Amino acid sequence: MNIAIIGTGYVGLVTGTCLAETGNKIYCVDIDGPKIKKLKSGKIPIYEPGLEKIFKRNIFENRLFFTTEIETIINNVEIIFLALPTPPKEDGSADLKYILDVALNIGKLITSYKVIVNKSTVPIGTVDLVKKEISKNYTGEFDVISNPEFLKEGAAVEDFMKPDRIVIGTESERAIKLMSKLYEPFVRQGNPIIFMDAKSAELTKYAANSFLATKISFMNEIANICELTGANVDNVRKGISYDDRIGKRFLFSGIGYGGSCFPKDVRALIQKSNENNYNFEILKAVHNVNENQKNSLIKKINKYYNNNLQGLKFAIWGLSFKPNTDDIREAPALTIIKSLLKNKVSIACFDPEAMENTKKELPDIKKELHKNKIELSDLSIIFGENQYDVLNQADALIIATEWNEFRTPDFDLMKQKMKNFTIFDGRNLYPLSQMKELGCNYMSIGRP
Repeated sequence: MNIAIIGTGYVGLVTGTCLAETGNKIYCVDIDGPKIKKLKSGKIPIYEPGLEKIFKRNIFENRLFFTTEIETIINNVEIIFLALPTPPKEDGSADLKYILDVALNIGKLITSYKVIVNKSTVPIGTVDLVKKEISKNYTGEFDVISNPEFLKEGAAVEDFMKPDRIVIGTESERAIKLMSKLYEPFVRQGNPIIFMDAKSAELTKYAANSFLATKISFMNEIANICELTGANVDNVRKGISYDDRIGKRFLFSGIGYGGSCFPKDVRALIQKSNENNYNFEILKAVHNVNENQKNSLIKKINKYYNNNLQGLKFAIWGLSFKPNTDDIREAPALTIIKSLLKNKVSIACFDPEAMENTKKELPDIKKELHKNKIELSDLSIIFGENQYDVLNQADALIIATEWNEFRTPDFDLMKQKMKNFTIFDGRNLYPLSQMKELGCNYMSIGRP
């Protein structure tokens, strides 16, 4: 099949590459010329395990193409995926500007039946809005459907190639037949393609992410109770996780969720509820708990140092919002960095993949600090060559992301390098008994 993917961000690039892997001819479209040039040369702008190998293979096999000129390919394809950003507005609602602008342009260009697929995470009713935009300039037959993505950053290729389910929102038999043909190679093990109405499909994505965010915030609240009562959240987690009504996943306490999906989708569903005069109380609490949880380590740090941090040096392991990605969007590490810098400390950071993206964020951090009359010098925050490099003469180590390489470090080397063997662990990586045996001043989340 010939398919267009409009938007070459995280979702668009993974979707296009994986669809090419099953023999389809994929045309990826983006208005960012330098980005398209980079993709044509075989370089991908994101870090995602397993993606580069199949990306290069499909370019070599002439199944994956990149262009800035949508008009040159749009009438040669059967399906058009919209994988465009839907950034949050100030009120939390999703900004549909990019999607609706492209929809208007599609209506000006197409000359025959197409299936236009909303792959972006969009609020309820977006399919109808896209139809309306296309219809302003095109009166022929077409279908607009919802096909939300459920890709986990760090495991996106595996998720796409072996999905646990595929959700498609349409009541058009013609679109159902075409999408069934497209996705058949991905569900041969029997996992379902679930067809439903478009509005239900749109809500399904928000419901899934909001439910998972709720589990995370719930466990962080349990962790806070554990700290007040002397209980251990690890034991509580084990005690409930074997109940198959609850399950074992998304029950680990920490310093909150981040990334491009959970924070944005929770806020968008809250806003959509407000628009319909419904007070989604649970979800509002989920959002508030998560924002507070990002500061949980800072509170421990201030308490430990009696609110006198000036002149201290902190090492930070982990900058991405989760391991196996370079994505720092709404990462708890950024909240920690900003708070520490306001206290005029020095910071040395290391992350296996996310340091370049963090460096790009520094100008905005400087502006924010400047508003508080705090100047960030070039020496206030540095980036190390490896995880041990940043420990030199550090007063404490902060762990913000649970990368595997941080799980079994050389503790003897850490002791030698650090000024004080103190660890504030936002991801509960180490057993309490081990830290006690090592003589570490160790503070974690929800554990004694």
